[in-house]
Amino acid sequence: MKNGKNRSGTQTMLCRDCKKTYTLEPKRNAYSEETRALALKIYYAGTSGRGVGKIFGFSKANVLNWIKKNDENP
Repeated sequence: MKNGKNRSGTQTMLCRDCKKTYTLEPKRNAYSEETRALALKIYYAGTSGRGVGKIFGFSKANVLNWIKKNDENP
């Protein structure tokens, strides 16, 4: 049965038997690997995380999370 929407706006469902909440069609990663690689390349070239976010139109938190993930897996 329907159970409202999650933070991203996707419809959530509630199982009547086990009362577990789930999403039928969850949203996948919004940015392609090429976009991420290009953003990281621009960041490592000397632009700030905020500057990269402004260039591409996404938040600096995305850029900083990608940098952390990239540094963990060299």
